[in-house]
Amino acid sequence: MIRLMKAVLFLFLHVVIGCKGELKNDDVDRSKITKPDTEKSKKPSFVWEGSNIYFLLTDRFKNGDTTNDNVLGRTKKTDQLKGFEGGDIKGIIKKIKDGYFKDLGVNVIWFSPIVEQIHGSVDEGTGNTYAFHGYWTKDWTKIDPNFGTYQELKELVETAHENDIRILMDIVMNHTGPVTEQDPVWPNSWVRTSPQCTYKDYESTVNCTLLKNLPDIKTENNENVELPETLVNKWKSEGRLEIELAEIDVFFTKTRLKRSPKNYIIKWLTDYVRELGIDGYRVDTVKHIKEDTWNTLAEQARLAFAEWKSKNQDKILDNNEFFMLGELYDYRIDEKRFYDFGDRRVDYFARGFDNMINFQFKHDANQLDYEKLFSKYNKALHTSLIGKGITNYISSYDDNKPFDKNRSKTYESATKLLLTPGISQIYYGDEIARPLVIEETDENVALKSNMDWDAINNKETKALLDHWQKLGKFRKNHPAVGAGKHKMISQKPYVFSRKYHKNGISDKVVIGLDFPIGEKIININSVFPEGTILIDQYSGKEVKVFNNSVMVDSKHEIALLAIKR
Repeated sequence: MIRLMKAVLFLFLHVVIGCKGELKNDDVDRSKITKPDTEKSKKPSFVWEGSNIYFLLTDRFKNGDTTNDNVLGRTKKTDQLKGFEGGDIKGIIKKIKDGYFKDLGVNVIWFSPIVEQIHGSVDEGTGNTYAFHGYWTKDWTKIDPNFGTYQELKELVETAHENDIRILMDIVMNHTGPVTEQDPVWPNSWVRTSPQCTYKDYESTVNCTLLKNLPDIKTENNENVELPETLVNKWKSEGRLEIELAEIDVFFTKTRLKRSPKNYIIKWLTDYVRELGIDGYRVDTVKHIKEDTWNTLAEQARLAFAEWKSKNQDKILDNNEFFMLGELYDYRIDEKRFYDFGDRRVDYFARGFDNMINFQFKHDANQLDYEKLFSKYNKALHTSLIGKGITNYISSYDDNKPFDKNRSKTYESATKLLLTPGISQIYYGDEIARPLVIEETDENVALKSNMDWDAINNKETKALLDHWQKLGKFRKNHPAVGAGKHKMISQKPYVFSRKYHKNGISDKVVIGLDFPIGEKIININSVFPEGTILIDQYSGKEVKVFNNSVMVDSKHEIALLAIKR
């Protein structure tokens, strides 16, 4: 009904405005979009470059609605963890309401794609696999019923925003899902089915298929194409063909873009921003798509976000623009702004992206001590990457060589990840040491096991979770931790400061690591004036600056110092 009302409104605008001239792509006056002066203004300042992201696989996180566990006939027997396990949108909503993310200091949630997936299973040689992970799209315009409904996605975004949490929508533009009996291949004007990528140069990385049976969207095609017949027939059988066609007409009239494959998908993806207020995208397989596609996506997403803000003044969280995080596979901070294909270097930061996932962090975290790690990332972010950023992680859904595969360095994992400059990305279960190795299970699939909520009742797990929570909340409340400039105060004991001053936001902290248990004298290095009351947010102790230092008496080796609010 919501989409029908929007379609009718769009058509009305098209008729009324169209007779006077084409709709313009800059109809939204961004200067009039401001954050309202409400209680939200009193919350800790949010800056993307210092945020704390929680990445979860929707199907593996939390089952909030058992009635959608068995739908679309996805009932073939699969190998362990290769079918749908029951996690859904309602499960995420429940954990937001329970305060799980708030307690962990999470201010951004990134969940795996939830658009409709292929209905059939794929035989990968060792058994059947369904699209539980969300990266095998069938229809970008609909939510997969195994994950939930459009209304539930709307509730998820609203619930997150009410809890001062932003939403990153995981999007895939590179390919459809594999071809199965239930999921026929799209026409040649839309996809290629060969050759398979060899990664020798730009051409063999971009204009090719990632896998043998994974049709690649022809994002280089800038010509008008007809909609795939299978998609049209699907919409017709679902009773929404006229609505979808009407919305498409309005979008292309308004934007004046060609009706090319990439632009259809951009329309479908930006609808979620325009209608729901999605805060950003995590973009899959960046280097496999012609880079001008990303410029168009970023432009349209930012316009859509501005349009949503203009219509929802009372729901605006801040003045940030739409955020673009890219998965440029094997991008490393040492490469600075460029990715080298061998015969071509591309700066994807100049192609609409604000931030890139940093595949190098796990190596640096293993090889460098705290100061070398922190100072290296500080230097890169405040020189070659100034104005842009990176997202660090210790484990992820497709990285079978994580920082701590056997979960033997769980406290160090939290300390290094959450205190390193840049964005931190917690992969679901990092905070409770969810096992990344399962006997007699494929190592890549083991990375995607179910979140073990019962484990939190374990005494050791509670202690570990407490450590993640304290560091996470400190990072969330103080943008200086991830986005500020780093400076070592003393090597032994190891103490450093972080200072952030940008766009009217000022924040500073002093952090000490590896202290003895009991009384510890911490040099403040004039970061805070004499007499300032500080809180050690790890122990909760209140202290006062005296003779350019503070004395903290706690049973912890860590001190997280900031001004008492």
